[in-house]
Amino acid sequence: MSNPATDVKAMTNRQGSAGEVFVAFLKLGLTSFGGPIAHLGYFRDELVVRRRWIDEKGYADLVALCQFLPGPASSQVGFALGLLRGGPLGAAAAWAAFTLPSALLLVLFALGATAFGGPIGSGVIHGLKVVAVAIVAQAVWGMARNLCPDRERASIALAAVLIVIIFAGSLGQITAIFAGGLAGLWLCRAKGEAITGHVRFPVSHKAGAVALVLFFALLVGSPLLVAATSSQALAVFDSFFRAGSLVFGGGHVVLPLLEAEVVRPGWVTADQFLAGYGAAQAVPGPLFTFAAYLGTALGPEPNGPLGATIALIAVFVPGFLLLIGFIPFWDAFRAQPTAQALMRGANAAVVGILGAALYQPVWTSAIIGPHEFALALTCFVLLMAWKSPPWVVVIVAAIGGVLIGFG
Repeated sequence: MSNPATDVKAMTNRQGSAGEVFVAFLKLGLTSFGGPIAHLGYFRDELVVRRRWIDEKGYADLVALCQFLPGPASSQVGFALGLLRGGPLGAAAAWAAFTLPSALLLVLFALGATAFGGPIGSGVIHGLKVVAVAIVAQAVWGMARNLCPDRERASIALAAVLIVIIFAGSLGQITAIFAGGLAGLWLCRAKGEAITGHVRFPVSHKAGAVALVLFFALLVGSPLLVAATSSQALAVFDSFFRAGSLVFGGGHVVLPLLEAEVVRPGWVTADQFLAGYGAAQAVPGPLFTFAAYLGTALGPEPNGPLGATIALIAVFVPGFLLLIGFIPFWDAFRAQPTAQALMRGANAAVVGILGAALYQPVWTSAIIGPHEFALALTCFVLLMAWKSPPWVVVIVAAIGGVLIGFG
């Protein structure tokens, strides 16, 4: 009789093909609604419980690593599982299969947005802007409960709001995250957590170091190349790469970062931005595919499918480089109290940044009267009290926007 523990170990050690990885993640990319936390549940059911690509302990530790790093946590977990199962080609297959369904839908939405004329079309767009208020409010509420449970971290979040109000744009957000990390070193050292589990992936220390060097080279070098060449394609890559490099705490945090990069320079209007963000709630897969919509809708060229490709790759690459870079060093690094305190402070600052974005641009652009306020409140109650799927709430908001238009 076989030993179940031995069978599981054998399954988790057996290598598969990139094709196998692609098929598994395509199924997930077509059906994974509900945001990053829900995605992690889908991954566990499909890849840990059913396919046994990794055991429970290893999966929990991988999730902890990806939630610690900047970037889209669910996509990073998927990328790492593809790497584990099929090597570098498996990692690429996992990302492509999980990302492309929603990215293609959002590109089509952006290309067809100009056809949304008349009262029905404009009402749908208006409803998508309103639902963004409820979605972001839900994200702020949930993140505040998890990441700011005490007065020290609540104070760090408040300070982050003040910083982004004083220093507008990406400068204020970078300053807030940096200041939050420093405040965490001072205020959050006494809240250490037990460390369990180990990450074991086929990435050498040398490969990890190369990935980290490449990440910082792109982060620092891209703006220098933009200044030297005045290339709009490089400017788009730089803006989305910088946004992807600073997303701590979940996919919704990309909203204020991307708004600073594309709306303030005038590449995308505030109405286009919020309509696309609302539409992104109705499709499966990672919220970061919102970048594909923005790349398509950009005013200056490159836009359309080429702009979508540049934006999509640029926003995901930093999270994957950091993941590869940290995997070999993770066990030693996360055990340091300094690292834990730094991240607690930075995560609290992220809550403040998203809270500021809830007001400007989300609330001020969408809530222009009592009808919009009532619709946003309805969507919020559906999400929070009734636990309705986001795509259902998006449909309700779109219908409500049409009714407001005819009212």
